[in-house]
Formats: sequence, structure tokens, C-alpha cells
Amino acid sequence: MNNKLNEFKTYIKNKKVAVLGIGVSNIPLIKYLYSLGVDVTAFDKCCKDDLCCVIDQFKGLDIKYSLGDGYLKNLKGFDVIFRTPGMRYDLPEILSAKEEGAEITSEMEVFFDVCPARIFAVTGSDGKTTTSTLIYKILKKQGYNCWLGGNIGTPLLSKIDEIKETDMVVLELSSFQLHTMTKSPDVAVVTNLSPNHLDFHKSMDEYVDAKKNIFNFQCEEDKLILNYDNDITREFKKEAKGKVLYFSRQQEPDKGAGLKNSYIFYKDGDREIEVVNTKSISIPGVHNIENYMAAICAVIDYVDVKTIQKVAKEFKGVEHRLEFVGEKNGILFYNDSIASSPSRTIAGLLSFDRKVILIAGGYDKNIPYDEMGPHIAKRVKSMFLIGQTADKIHNSLKDEINRTGRGKDIFVCKCETLEEAVKKAYDSAFCGDIILMSPASASFDMFKNFDERGKKFKGIVKDILNT
Repeated sequence: MNNKLNEFKTYIKNKKVAVLGIGVSNIPLIKYLYSLGVDVTAFDKCCKDDLCCVIDQFKGLDIKYSLGDGYLKNLKGFDVIFRTPGMRYDLPEILSAKEEGAEITSEMEVFFDVCPARIFAVTGSDGKTTTSTLIYKILKKQGYNCWLGGNIGTPLLSKIDEIKETDMVVLELSSFQLHTMTKSPDVAVVTNLSPNHLDFHKSMDEYVDAKKNIFNFQCEEDKLILNYDNDITREFKKEAKGKVLYFSRQQEPDKGAGLKNSYIFYKDGDREIEVVNTKSISIPGVHNIENYMAAICAVIDYVDVKTIQKVAKEFKGVEHRLEFVGEKNGILFYNDSIASSPSRTIAGLLSFDRKVILIAGGYDKNIPYDEMGPHIAKRVKSMFLIGQTADKIHNSLKDEINRTGRGKDIFVCKCETLEEAVKKAYDSAFCGDIILMSPASASFDMFKNFDERGKKFKGIVKDILNT
């Protein structure tokens, strides 16, 4: 019996609850709260006409709404307020409601409170989704009943009645979700950290502090897995509460995962195991070797090595992450729409054995692009740029040319749309070329999210393949 869940149901029943944001992730939350006898009001900055398809899903439910401009002005008199992850906790309206006695929480915070199962959680600037998916697939292949949620999968609070103590839960957690967390998972993974989401966070320090909540509330028996090769995450060991494991491509950790003779090995004290040959890993890129190292550290106490080896051979990757889209006239197309930061695009460039034709650019998150210049100069043949960050990306190359002279032969073209960029990239390509869409930027200037951007790219490519 899940006593914590029963306590939550008793507490929340008949409460006046506000849910801020009626996005895809909050639809199951709203329905679940209503099923518990909660008086729910849904808030969203979009007007009713823009949300008609969503609101249709609540037909027959007595849900109230506060929509459009000034929608937060009605945030008064609520007992509990569920904040959507992309909304800051310190907005004046939210702080005012808190002063009046409202409890401010989120779907993920409540889930941590009531979840009876062991929780594995992954955060970082890059590699979160792939690492989370690997952990989930390995545990599932071993035979556990598993749940995948957080930034991916289903909002799990709406499934909490089905989750048993013997199950395994895997979560991908963003800095937005972690920002106000006061509980940490049994097994925490931090893949890496670099400047990101500085349009949301007030500083890099705030961004890093939000990420630290994935381990700040752990106990001695919990596990923290850190990237030794990343200057920021390596230092987290000093603040860790539980057992720390490192993974590294550059060193051989005493406790954790490393690389030796093309094998990922796991070491803990006197125990050293050859886990998987990197040549048998189906998804390309050295960053995916790191993702496997992190996942191995997370699951090694719960699965057989053979299970990890099977997943390495079978798993072909997650959509929009160096996803092979198709080939025409010997020209290969890859979709890396998930790459919303320079570090992620650099990892993509390093995954290929030849120079690529790069399509990049998008929404500006106020992060630096300087580090891209040397990698563009070395690994890019030509570049087709779109969006707000086009000039920043181009300037990073110009700076490298001015410093070293490298990259001066790279052709750069600025385009108005993704469709224009893809078609011009294809027209410029020859047999054997790789066209890589890896934006190094968020999508919000042209698309709702990276998923929509990736699907648009694949649709444009499909048209090219079929002509």
C-alpha cells in the first residue's frame, strides 16, 4: 500500500488548485487532479481559440479557465498551485499567491513525494534523453517493469496508481524542473554542464545550482554519477551526500566507467569488468560512448553485462539525435534537431569522419558561441544559417579565421527559412557529402520545439528524396 499517495489524495481532495500552463505535459495532470475531486482552474497565456483542441479533451469535466493576456491576474484564493517547468517560481503573481498561503509545487515535485519505486534521474546540458532512454531500455531488457518520464515519456503523476514498489522509474530532468526540487533520486546522473538556458536563468551560477538539486537531497546509500571530463561536474563530488562514481573517456576512474582498448570497463574497488566493445554500439559519436558509460554506472548493480551488450547492438538512437533521414545521389541527410546549444552541435560534428555541410541557427538563449569557431573551421565544408543566432555562429567562424587563418574557404549562406537552407544545401552538395541539420540553438523563433523543427526538416528531405 502506498501510504504517501493516500495521504496526498486525502490532502488534495476538495482543494482549490491552479495549474499554470495547458501544454501537452499538463493535460494528464489536470485530468488526474480532477479525478481526485479537486476544484481545478487551468491557466494559460494563449487565448481560448488557440487552445480549442486542448480544451476539447476536457469535455464533460468541470474545469475552469483563466486564459490570454493578463491570465495570472486571477491567481488568487488557491490552496495549491502547480507551476509548469518553463515558468519561473519568482514571478510577482506567484510570489503574491505564496504570501497569501498558497502551496507552490509542480507535477514532478509531487511525483517524488509519492513515488514508491526506485528512481533513476538524469540531467545535464547534453545527452539527457539518450542516457535516460538507455537506462530505461537496459532495465526493461533485464525484465524490470519500468516507467520513463520527466522531460520525455508520459507525465508520471497521472500514472502513479499503477506504479509499484518493485518497479523502476527513469526520469529525464531539466534545470526548469529541478529549480525548486527538495527531493533527489536514488540514482542521479549528471552528463555534463555548459552554458545553456541563460534566457531563463538569471546567471550561469543559478543554472548550475538548479542542476545540483538532482543530488542535494540524497542520502548516504544513494548514488551520484558524474562526468569526470567536465570541469563543472567533476567538482560536484565535494558536495555529494551519497556514493560518487565517475565516467570518463580521458581517465581511468577508480570507481566508475572508463575506456580501455576500445572497451568500456566498469571498476569499483577490486572489481573491474569489460562491459561492452564500443565498436558494437549502434549509435554514432564519441558523446554516445559517454552516454553509455553514464548509463552503465547507473544500472550495473541491477542488470547482467549481457543485457547491456544486447541493448548496445539493438538500440538505434532517439529521434532527432543524429538521426539518419535518407540518401539521394550519394548525399546523406542527418537530423540533429535536439542540438539546441553549441556544445551539442560540436558533439555532432565530431561524430563524422569527414567535413559536413552544416545547417544551423535558431532562437537566441543568450549563450556564447565562441567555442564553435575552431570546430566549424576544422569539420565544416559549407554552412547554411537561419534564425536569430545566424550572425553569432558566423562570427565564431570569423573570429577563428582572424586568429588562425583556418576556415577561410568555408562557404557561408544566410537563409530566411529552414526549407530554403535545406534546398540550397542540397543544391551545393556532391556525392559523398553529409548534410547535417544541427542548429546549436533553440527552436522558438520559428517552431514550437525541437520536435516540430526536426519533423519539418525530415519532411523537406522527404520531398527531396521523392523528386
